[in-house]
Amino acid sequence: QEQLVETGGGLVQPGGSLRLSCAASGSIFSRCTMGWYRQAPGKQRELVAQVTNDGRTNYADSVKGRFTLSRDNAKNMVYLQMNSLKPEDTAVYYCNAHTIVILTPFDYWGQGTQVTVSS
Repeated sequence: QEQLVETGGGLVQPGGSLRLSCAASGSIFSRCTMGWYRQAPGKQRELVAQVTNDGRTNYADSVKGRFTLSRDNAKNMVYLQMNSLKPEDTAVYYCNAHTIVILTPFDYWGQGTQVTVSS
């Protein structure tokens, strides 16, 4: 079973930067698509960024050019570098691991880390 723990959230001023980290403990990390999602109060959880096991990335339009997702398979880590942060980025950010095993989908979620962008 994949276990995910997010760290790095906090309070930052508009225009500032944060780096979120997701540590995975399990045997299937390198085979997973890894993603960062976020959920603001009263809103649906949305995909922020995603990277496949072969390195393909996609980003929400709202964060393109500002956020960068990367993964380190040797360390079972995934990161979200967030630059030029805006108040609209305020949300709880969740790490997600997705894979398919014998045609069965699996999704694993971290506990979330709060990001607050405010002056």
